[in-house]
Amino acid sequence: MTPADPRAFLRALYDTAVARALPGEVIGRYLPPAPDPARGRTLVLGAGKAGGSMAAAVDALWPAEAPLSGLVVTRYDHVPPAYLAQPGRIEVVQARHPVPDEAGRQAAQRIAALAHGLTEHDLVLCLVSGGASALLALPAPGLTLADKQAVNQALLRSGAAIDEMNCVRKHLSAIKGGRLAAQCWPARVVTLLISDVPGDAPEVIGSGPTVPDPTTCADALAICRRYGIELPPAALAGLESGAFETPKPGDARFAGHEVHLIATPQASLEAAAAHARAAGLAAHILSDEVEGESRDVGRVHAALARAVARRGEPFARPCVILSGGETTVTVRGPGGRGGRASEFLLGCALALQGEPGVHVLAADTDGIDGIEHNAGGIVTPDTLARAAALGLKPAEFLDRHDCYTLFDQLGDLVVPGPTYTNVNDFRAILIR
Repeated sequence: MTPADPRAFLRALYDTAVARALPGEVIGRYLPPAPDPARGRTLVLGAGKAGGSMAAAVDALWPAEAPLSGLVVTRYDHVPPAYLAQPGRIEVVQARHPVPDEAGRQAAQRIAALAHGLTEHDLVLCLVSGGASALLALPAPGLTLADKQAVNQALLRSGAAIDEMNCVRKHLSAIKGGRLAAQCWPARVVTLLISDVPGDAPEVIGSGPTVPDPTTCADALAICRRYGIELPPAALAGLESGAFETPKPGDARFAGHEVHLIATPQASLEAAAAHARAAGLAAHILSDEVEGESRDVGRVHAALARAVARRGEPFARPCVILSGGETTVTVRGPGGRGGRASEFLLGCALALQGEPGVHVLAADTDGIDGIEHNAGGIVTPDTLARAAALGLKPAEFLDRHDCYTLFDQLGDLVVPGPTYTNVNDFRAILIR
């Protein structure tokens, strides 16, 4: 069975994937018992694009009679409207992403202060999701916020993979890379994670503020040299001397801590696949760990779609092909408007060359592609023809990293608004 409306069908797959990762749907099964209020208290600390919705979910599910307080930082405009209108027991503040700002620095400083003075009878619920690396912007000693901003901006433009970027970020931080959990000692820490990274490694998600870090200052320094990242003198000195080293596996301060993945890219892909199969269509998940340059990944997906469309290999048509992960964009020159999803889509469209029966959606599950208001967009068999009719040259838009502008002029943007979760890239190819 093939969908009568490919656009609506692809959007329904995206919405299903996002719904599977909403904190209110999944967080309850991972909440620990509250401590004895006569002996200890429950403190909630956290950061990330899903931070506001995670805090709201915990607040709603935590026993009304059990004391609860804390502070969580999320991206601007990512607090669920109901919680914004009627705040609960957990304070939620907002800051800038992907480049940190002073609001993020102040929030991280307050979170670090709350972590001090706890006892072994206290419970810390740490809520971490993608985006925490930028939102917990507390520079290591000797560094300024401007230093962090400059390094972060350079990393974002470099084409470095997320684990590489977060290795550098955590070593230039006073709170990430396990330092927050170390500051909470001797309290018990339970970390609830929403993964936005390939492989779901807890030490990479949000730069791992509450888990031990296996990477080193030498690793961070090598990454900066590999991508030509110019480091401020204090950052270079801290990495070269090892002064910025992070807490390592085996550190006694992590004893008894728990870490739970409550939502992952794979789980969301499986939910989308189940939706497609329920509609009578075969669904195939390539991987939830696809990485690489966005436009190149788009070309590879296009080659696979053509093989299915023309030869029925490796999958029979009709079908849906799904993938997730985190691609990268290496910006050369000043750059235009757009993000990973739109670059993937335009690379894919140019490679497909109007292949009949192939429709593609790519969108970020947090609702934001880069820094624009769209999550991504849609490619149809007539995308290139419609662009040509408007006098637009898609290859030129791709060359100047201005893919948002092209899809905006074609009316092919996907704009769900903030979703209040984040399990990274979502891609669906429908082959009719």
